[in-house]
Amino acid sequence: AGKDRDDVVVPTSGGRYDVRLRARQRVAVYWEEEVSEVRRCTWFYKGDKDNKFIPYSESFSEELEEAYMIAVTLDEWKKKLESPNREVIILHNPKLMVHYHPVASSDDWVSTPTEQGRPRTVKRGVENIAVEIPTGEPLQIDHLVFVVHGIGPACDIRFRSIVQCVNDFRNVSLSMLQAHFKKAQEQQQVGRVEFLPVNWHSSLHSTGVDVDLERITLPSINRLRHFINDTILDVFFYNSSTYCQTIVDTVASEMNRLHQLFLQRNPQFKGGVSIAGHSLGSLILFDLLTNQKADPEEDEHRVQGSRTTSSMGGIEEVKEILKKLELSEYCDVFEKEKMDRQALFLCTETNLKEMGIPLGPRMKILHYLSSRTETKVSEPGSPSQHGDSTGDGRSCQYRDVGLGQVSANYPQLNYKPTIFFAFGSPIGMFLTVRGVKRIDPNYSLPTCKGFFNIFHPFDPVAYRIEPMIVPDLEFEPMLLPHHKGRKRMHLELKEGLTRMSVDLKNNLLGSLRVAWQSFTRAPVPALEAGSAEAEAEAEASTEKQPDTKPEEPPAAVKEETPLINVGRLNGGNRIDYVLQEKPIESFNEYLFALQGHLCYWESEDTVLLVLKEIYQTQGITLDQPLPGSQ
Repeated sequence: AGKDRDDVVVPTSGGRYDVRLRARQRVAVYWEEEVSEVRRCTWFYKGDKDNKFIPYSESFSEELEEAYMIAVTLDEWKKKLESPNREVIILHNPKLMVHYHPVASSDDWVSTPTEQGRPRTVKRGVENIAVEIPTGEPLQIDHLVFVVHGIGPACDIRFRSIVQCVNDFRNVSLSMLQAHFKKAQEQQQVGRVEFLPVNWHSSLHSTGVDVDLERITLPSINRLRHFINDTILDVFFYNSSTYCQTIVDTVASEMNRLHQLFLQRNPQFKGGVSIAGHSLGSLILFDLLTNQKADPEEDEHRVQGSRTTSSMGGIEEVKEILKKLELSEYCDVFEKEKMDRQALFLCTETNLKEMGIPLGPRMKILHYLSSRTETKVSEPGSPSQHGDSTGDGRSCQYRDVGLGQVSANYPQLNYKPTIFFAFGSPIGMFLTVRGVKRIDPNYSLPTCKGFFNIFHPFDPVAYRIEPMIVPDLEFEPMLLPHHKGRKRMHLELKEGLTRMSVDLKNNLLGSLRVAWQSFTRAPVPALEAGSAEAEAEAEASTEKQPDTKPEEPPAAVKEETPLINVGRLNGGNRIDYVLQEKPIESFNEYLFALQGHLCYWESEDTVLLVLKEIYQTQGITLDQPLPGSQ
C-alpha cells in the first residue's frame, strides 16, 4: 500500500505535466524542464503589492495550524511565531493575523524602512479568496501538431523558449475554438488540438561545437559574437553535412519519440498528425518530407496517375508549342507518333527528319528545344530528370526538389503528416539558391498532401512558393482573413483611397478629353447639327470609358479567384497566405520587420487558419465562414 501511495501520479495541464503527490513535484512529460514544487495549501499571506494570496510551505503551515488550534482552544491570542526566514507572524485574533518582515541591520541595503513597516495579511483556509481556477482543457484531443523552432534558443521578441511560445499558440487555439467552433463544441464534435514543441537546438549545441567556436571567437564585442554563435550560425550548421545529419536525426527521432509517448498516454486517440515549422525549422521539415518514402501501393497509384496525366496533357502541351512556333499544321504528325512533351525534348534532328518534318520547321523546333533545355536543366519535371535509371518516378521527384540538398541520411517518420504548416519560411529562397528554378506542378510531398506557407508581409526571412510553380503568372498571395471576420480598417481605407484616386483620375481625363475635342472642333455653321450629334456621341463614349475601368474587380477579388492552378503541392489549393499587418506596423515596415518574423505564436489569424484546415479534413467547418477565406 505504501508503494502504491508513492506512485500516485495525477496528469495535469492537458496531460503535458504529471504531479507526483507524495513527492509534491510537477514534472514535464514531453520536454525537459526543471521540476517545480507543488504545495497543499492551508495558510496564505498577501502583501500590499501582491495581487494574490501566496501559500506558505507545508511544514510552516503545520506550525501555524498547531499554534492557531492552541490559541482557539485556550483562547490565548497575541501569539508570536518566527518563520524559517526570521520573519514574525502574530496571531492577534481569529480575524486579524499579520506577518512582519525581519528588521534589517544597518548595513543591510536590501530592505528599506517603508517595506519593513508594512505587514502582510495572513489568512487561514481558502474561503473568500477570489481565485479564478481555470476550467481546464477539453479531454477530447482531435489532432496532434508537432512544432519545430527556427534558429537559436529564443523564439520570440521576449527571448522565450519554444515551450513557452507553443504554450501561447495552444492557448490562442483554445480561445479560437470557443469563438469560431461553438456549434461543433456544443454537439461534441470538437475537442481541441494538441500542440507539442520539438527542440533540436540544445542537441546541436551539446555536441561540443560551442567549445570549438569559443576557442576561435575574438574577445571584442563579446555579447554580439556570442549571439551570432548561438543563433545565426545555426543556418551554417544546417548547410554542413556533419551537423545537418545531427539536426535532421534529432528532429525526426524527437517527433517519433513524442508521437509514440503521446499514443501511450492517449490510447483512445484516433486523430491525425500534422507538423509546423517556424523559420529554419520549416526548411528542416520540408527536406525531411521530400525524402520520405510513400507506401508502394500508394506510390504506384500516384506514379500511374501522373503518367496518365502527363501523357494526356503532354500531347496538348506539344500542340501549344507548335502553335506558338506557327507550325500548327504538323500537330497531326506529332499526335500520330504519340509525341508528348517529354518525347519532344528527347528528339534529335534525325528523328524529326524521319517524321517528315521539312528543314525550316525542323530548325524552328530544334532552336526552341535548345533554348528551353538550358532553363529546364534544374527544373523539376524536366525530361532529363524524368529519365531515371531505375524507372522509379518517385525517385526522380525527390531529386527534383531535393536538388542541392545537403548530403545526409534523412530518417523516416513513423506516421504520415496530414498537413505541413510553414511560418515565416525561407524554403523558396533555399530552393532557389540550391538551383531549383521551378517546382513541377505535378509534384506533391510523398507522405503529406497539405502544405501552407504563412507569412507576415514585413517578415524579412519569409519567401513565397507559388511563383516557383507558376512563374509566368503574376498574382498576389491569399490574404488571410481577420479572425473577427473583416479586413483591418486601415487596409480597407487604403483600398478605398486607391479606388477613389483611380475614379478621380479617370473622370478628370474624360473631362479634359471632351474639353479638348470641343476646343479643336471647327465652328462651321453647316455642320452644327451633325457636330452636335457627334459631340453627344463623343461625350457618351468618354463617359462610358472611365466607367469601364473602375468596374474591374479590385485586387483583393482578383487574388481570391480560384482559376489559378498552383499544382498539387497543396492538393490543388492555394499555398501562400499573407497576414494583415496591424495599423501601427503600416507606419514603418522596417521598424517592425523583426517583430513580423516572430509574431506567429500569438497571431489569432494564423491559429485560426491552422484550426480551419485541420478540422476541414474531418468535415467540420467554422460557425460563420470568414470573408475571403478559401
